[in-house]
Amino acid sequence: MGLPRTLVNINAYADGASYLGVISEFEQPKLALATEDWRGGGAIGSIPLDKGIEKMEATLTLGGHEKALIRKFGTTSVEGVRLRLVAAYRADDGTPAQAVEIYVGGRFTEIDMGKDKPGDATEHKYTCAVAYYRRVVDGRTEVEIDVLGGVYMVDGVDRYAEIMEILMG
Repeated sequence: MGLPRTLVNINAYADGASYLGVISEFEQPKLALATEDWRGGGAIGSIPLDKGIEKMEATLTLGGHEKALIRKFGTTSVEGVRLRLVAAYRADDGTPAQAVEIYVGGRFTEIDMGKDKPGDATEHKYTCAVAYYRRVVDGRTEVEIDVLGGVYMVDGVDRYAEIMEILMG
């Protein structure tokens, strides 16, 4: 019988700057296929057809006021902000901790600065529309999605390579 790997601790980097001790929470992008239902003649039901990847979004929550991140709001580049989450997961069964890194390229579409009250802790939440995503576990890339570059890698297989080869001639 196994035990689940649970998050032990995290750090976040934004454009290379570390937010160790400041990061409160990171909501990873949801990976979802965009689908459209199709029911052809003779079929007894519909099936979802693959239409690409749904829009991805990540949320970074930090304690306190970080002017360097606020200054990134409104960048004109869809990959104007680079985020990296480093996480350590561990099962309480004696197995080694697992390193998980999430790389995100996108731009802040919303900054929620919450409420300010003297003497209370403050948190700012940065919502990032994601154009690039990569998940690395123990040094191995498990998923990489580059929306503009046409890369859709899962477990070492580029599931969009055939399409890009046709398009690039």
